[in-house]
Amino acid sequence: MKKMKDVPQRDRPREKIASKGASALSDTELIEAIIGRGTRSRDVREISKDITRLVIERGNAIGYKDLQSIEGIGPTKASQIMSCFELGRRYFGSKDKGERVTRPEDILPLVAHLREKRQEHFVCIALNGAGEVLGNRVITVGLLNHSLVHPREVFADAITDRAASVICVHNHPSGSLEPSSQDIAITTQLKEAGSILGIQLIDHIIVTRTGHVSMRERGLV
Repeated sequence: MKKMKDVPQRDRPREKIASKGASALSDTELIEAIIGRGTRSRDVREISKDITRLVIERGNAIGYKDLQSIEGIGPTKASQIMSCFELGRRYFGSKDKGERVTRPEDILPLVAHLREKRQEHFVCIALNGAGEVLGNRVITVGLLNHSLVHPREVFADAITDRAASVICVHNHPSGSLEPSSQDIAITTQLKEAGSILGIQLIDHIIVTRTGHVSMRERGLV
């Protein structure tokens, strides 16, 4: 991995934010922009990669002490990161809850961030009986072109939320809107698992930079 000093000026996170906007950055680059610099022994890019891995593993459960367990993260950087997470939760994460979903297009604003992701992200949106959003969570982050997901991971939080139904969404970094054979297989599996649990799979939506497709509208749910 290149050190930050070896990255061309125009490709560094803060310069990219100025020229292209924050949405053009990967998760790791966003963290690089937040913490700014590394330590004598570790480059900022190495530290940020470790933080990204921790965020993927722990999600909303990540804490101050978790961050400080990473080599190169002291009280100042841990506080910066935790403050950014909390600000995001207060002003953006909470807006999802209470939103009512009646058609596939209602979901799109809740998953707009997926369009620019370079890896496949699988998201589960839990709904109550009135179709209002109870939770919006990333279940897995996969490789460039595919993500592996298991029904127990999808429905675990939905059960805790006492959800009546769920809508699953994942992105295709390749730009293709065609459901793959794997997409169809996991949709069938999730529908069957939801039926057993009493939590209906309403739809499975694929999004790309240029559009979206509803698997329900395709007759695949």
